[in-house]
Amino acid sequence: MKARLTMEYWRDGAWWVGQLREVPGVFSQGKTLAELDANLRDAYRLVLKDRQPVRRRGVRRRPLALAV
Repeated sequence: MKARLTMEYWRDGAWWVGQLREVPGVFSQGKTLAELDANLRDAYRLVLKDRQPVRRRGVRRRPLALAV
């Protein structure tokens, strides 16, 4: 699966700091932009790994429409 996400980044002293706009909580830092990019990719992979479904008995699903 390929996701197209937006990296937002800024300088904080000697570090580049960034986040993935579409995925709350995915932040990282790096000494270079390349290092920040790699660290954000790793952080995103860890989030995906943690989101693996846990099978529970009796769980039901239904669509939910939200106005944002």
